[in-house]
Amino acid sequence: MKSRLFAVLIAGTALLGVRAYAHHSFAATYFEDQKQTVHGKLVQFLYRNPHSFVHVEAPDDKGTMQTWAIEWGAGGQLGRQGVTRETLKPGDDVIVVGNPGRNPDDHRLRMVNITRPSDGWKWGGTFE
Repeated sequence: MKSRLFAVLIAGTALLGVRAYAHHSFAATYFEDQKQTVHGKLVQFLYRNPHSFVHVEAPDDKGTMQTWAIEWGAGGQLGRQGVTRETLKPGDDVIVVGNPGRNPDDHRLRMVNITRPSDGWKWGGTFE
């Protein structure tokens, strides 16, 4: 009985590990070997779990204004790195460098770093 329970626990742990890995498969959504920069006005900062987002209004490579959805870390992770709900405000001028989404029409990035030129505030990091 104990060995059967142990086997079930091991199998469950393995499945949870696979599920967590699949959830965090950013390579399926973003080109991790490429970087793209957007410079524009912050429209919204969603500080939440499991991923925070910033939405930035900035031109695409053709000069057409777009709203970019930039995926960031979880609120708890960001908090440990000094980022709070109050760190960014709508209207902030920001420069974001990120990994571009695989579908360019989505105007998505995965955050690599962000700078607010008005006061020099910067964030750059990883969550691996």
